[in-house]
Amino acid sequence: MWLNASADALSRLYGTSGALMILSMATPSISASGNTTSERALLLGMRKIDRREWWLWSSAILIILLLTFGLMSYIFPLLQQEDLDSLLLNHPVRGLLGLVLLFDVYVIYQQLQLYRMRRELLQREELFRLITENAADMIAVVDSVGTRLYNSPSYERVLGYSQQELHEASPYEWIHPEDQARVEGAALELQQTGQGHRIEYRMRHKNGSWRILESTASVISGPHGRSGNLVIVNRDVTDRRKLEEQFRQVLKMEAVGRLSGGIAHDFNNILGVIIGYSELLREQLEAKDPLVSCVDEILAAGRRGASLIRQLLAFSRQQVLEPKIIDLNAIVSDTEKMLRRLIGEDIELETVLDPGLAKIKADQTQIEQVILNLCVNARDAMPDGGKLIIHTENTEMTEADIRRYSYPVKPGPYVLLTVSDTGIGMNAETQARVFEPFFTTKEKGKGTGMGLATVYGIVKQSDGYIEVHSEPGAGTFFKIYLPQATGTAEISEGDKKLTVPLREQGHETILVVEDESALRKLTVNVLPTLGYTVLAAANGKEAVELSQQYPDTIHLLLTDVVMPGMNGRALAEQLALTRPNMQVLYMSGHTGQGVGQGVLAPGSNFIPKPFTREKLADKIRQLLRSDSTSHGAEDSGGTREETTAS
Repeated sequence: MWLNASADALSRLYGTSGALMILSMATPSISASGNTTSERALLLGMRKIDRREWWLWSSAILIILLLTFGLMSYIFPLLQQEDLDSLLLNHPVRGLLGLVLLFDVYVIYQQLQLYRMRRELLQREELFRLITENAADMIAVVDSVGTRLYNSPSYERVLGYSQQELHEASPYEWIHPEDQARVEGAALELQQTGQGHRIEYRMRHKNGSWRILESTASVISGPHGRSGNLVIVNRDVTDRRKLEEQFRQVLKMEAVGRLSGGIAHDFNNILGVIIGYSELLREQLEAKDPLVSCVDEILAAGRRGASLIRQLLAFSRQQVLEPKIIDLNAIVSDTEKMLRRLIGEDIELETVLDPGLAKIKADQTQIEQVILNLCVNARDAMPDGGKLIIHTENTEMTEADIRRYSYPVKPGPYVLLTVSDTGIGMNAETQARVFEPFFTTKEKGKGTGMGLATVYGIVKQSDGYIEVHSEPGAGTFFKIYLPQATGTAEISEGDKKLTVPLREQGHETILVVEDESALRKLTVNVLPTLGYTVLAAANGKEAVELSQQYPDTIHLLLTDVVMPGMNGRALAEQLALTRPNMQVLYMSGHTGQGVGQGVLAPGSNFIPKPFTREKLADKIRQLLRSDSTSHGAEDSGGTREETTAS
């Protein structure tokens, strides 16, 4: 109250100069274009105000002091006179002198108060400057027609436009054409109702890219409650929306993976029955029988279905793996000759292998599949020829490196496999879906869309990471990070080449434990054709009882891994107490039942579902042959067979 009165009094005393001075102190140092926010300009402006203010007040005080001295020079001689009447006549003069002195004191006091007010305004101005210059959000003040009155410096940091460019631009110049109507509608609604709501729209960056802004606005009410200027706060949410989209993609991939994994497991058993009985039927038919071609088509369809199921399981990270210490360089070198035939002569293949490359622990067959699928994908991206490079190297994922990923990544040493091509490349939309199952950009009938989905699943199930970098017309880079492992590379079963011909018949006893009745019946029908005696049980409890009741030797336990009540490993351990020399062969197509993963211990013998009659016969014969070598033959028939096989 008294400050307002003081301001009025000073205005009357000093005229318009004082009013202008007070206005300049009370108004933040923001021009109509809202551009003067630098600290140096602010300090220079305040110093100018200081000099003008002190000059005005010094002049006022000087005039007052001159008036005071003038009155004193007139009064002091009168005080020296002895005439009482003269003294009495000068009482009004003394009162005037007192008022002048009192006014001097009041002016000094008022100046001190105004100085304090000015310092407070300066501090508020500094606080406002710090907030606006350091705020990540973009703050703007616009009038009712959309003219920008103020823009915070963050506009230049986020969008790249200078304050001059912002001030000269039209209200909707840089807003995406598809979003302009929504922004205009929101502004009109805000002005009419005074209530705004949060909207998102795209605004063009100075470099030509589009940024997604989340905007909120409020109205500064004018005189008589009328809507005045708008205060708009914009936040750049482009990176957040990208992370959210990546997270949705991960969730979608996980959901599709669980669905495809469940379907694949059920179809494994169905396909196993179809393939198995088709093989039995094919063996019973004469070569000239007209039904032979029909059975062959059934077998071919079943095997294609089994291949597709394996790809689905790979994508869903539920395939059966047999991880071992392997040399990635050796795998690339072994597959190089086949790859050259696969990609064609018009594509140059170059391998850059790090001689000091560390070992990895993975399933060799699946890693070969990864390399094969990536090279096929690169070949299809270069219809007119080009260059394909396979590069291996050691790398380290540091804490700083993993921050660039939107998903969890473990720091540590990795082996990096890079497959790059000079093909047509991919746009952002294609890259976002490149690992989805059944997604393909190829013509109908030229691709299943499972190649890269299979790669994704194998890499993830091997505790690795995969990323893709591509631009239209600039080729594609696939980078695969696999954890380094210590140890000596092992020779895979495929390299040992211990295939046994089907004509080699067995004579041993096999206990089959399978909870799927159709598959159990098939196995019981197939094994006798190979010369084996078969005992069958539907679960672990039945198998234990059957083993206790059977008096003779059981040479092999062929058991499913996941069964109700007792799993395959627990069953094998229980039977081993009474039959320590019995071999064990696990079979499964279920989630995560790789050797050394889930239920099975490292070194376990395993055959994945669905399997053919030939693969089952080979695996059983290999185990029983090794058992005969280690423990000796049980009878003369076994000795003769071992001798013959040798």
